[in-house]
Amino acid sequence: MDKKTRILAINPGSTTTKMALYDNNNELFGISVTHSLEDLKPFTDIQDQLQYRTDLLEKIMLEKGYHLEDVDVFVGRGGGLVPMEGGVYAVSELLADHASRAMSGAAHPAQLAAQIARQFADRFGKQAYVVNPPDVDEFQDIARVTGVRGIYRESHIHALNQKEVAVRFCNSRGAKYEDMNLIICHLGGGISITAHEKGKMIDSNDIINGAGPMTPTRSGDLPYMKIIELSYSGEYTKKELTDKLNQAGGLISHFGTTDVPEILEKVADGDKYAELIINGMIYQCAKYAGAMAVALKGKIDAIIITGGIADNTYFTDRMKDYLAWIAEIVVMPHEFELEALAAGVMRVINGEEAAKTYTGIPVWSMDH
Repeated sequence: MDKKTRILAINPGSTTTKMALYDNNNELFGISVTHSLEDLKPFTDIQDQLQYRTDLLEKIMLEKGYHLEDVDVFVGRGGGLVPMEGGVYAVSELLADHASRAMSGAAHPAQLAAQIARQFADRFGKQAYVVNPPDVDEFQDIARVTGVRGIYRESHIHALNQKEVAVRFCNSRGAKYEDMNLIICHLGGGISITAHEKGKMIDSNDIINGAGPMTPTRSGDLPYMKIIELSYSGEYTKKELTDKLNQAGGLISHFGTTDVPEILEKVADGDKYAELIINGMIYQCAKYAGAMAVALKGKIDAIIITGGIADNTYFTDRMKDYLAWIAEIVVMPHEFELEALAAGVMRVINGEEAAKTYTGIPVWSMDH
């Protein structure tokens, strides 16, 4: 029997740390640890969480009866990198350094994944990769334009899950991803709603710099004059205001929790404020999906709703009410990011795909 490759997949998110251990593509165990605001309060910024999340992963491995030294490949979601092509990348010193400095321009826990994978790989003499990080940039240039010269929209998407969901859906229909036009709504701790045209993510909201629907932790689109007023109010430092919008915005701002089922219980109990806010979030998500329909000029094979929130029929049924006239709606609950990480590693090992080298040179810049 051919030797199996043991793969540890690592995916730190804004409210969770997810990990799974695989032999090839066969999962041995998977787990998602939820972090409360109190858990993360001791850390000044996201980079300060590196050791905390690293220690957590090692502790879980031991609790599950496995040892890090038996892992052949460590793979992370990636993040904090300059705009780059999609694919599987070896975690070089440059890539890990850029992740630690959030070269994408905004910090996100995903940046910790490459660093953790690199630490473990160096420690045990193994390999480390990232797969389709949120910095993958396939935007059409027209989608980058803004009303201020020198400021351009950037591509920061849940690329890993978006691509995996797209391929899985297309496979289920006997079609190729490169032949289909899709709108994919990733609804989780962060939300990205993306137009996929013939295998490329040509437009989306920005999950890092702050654009799109409100999410469990992020404020989403706000009137910019109001943000300017807050910035000059004297009530916040730059970091405090950033945290207010990106980590304590959205559902946390309204309810002090990111737990959608808990908020839906309030709605079921007749809480009109909860009903207004959650319906407003649904409305914003649907409105962005409508915008992606414009990006695809109305030529859409399906709209796919995925991510953790997609498990709530209250949410998905109301999304369908807004969007069913555009195209077929397909709900693929949860996310497939950990599976996608292992699959990316196996493609490299099986010779189906070559691992890429991170150059640190953006595939697109304002001088493009």
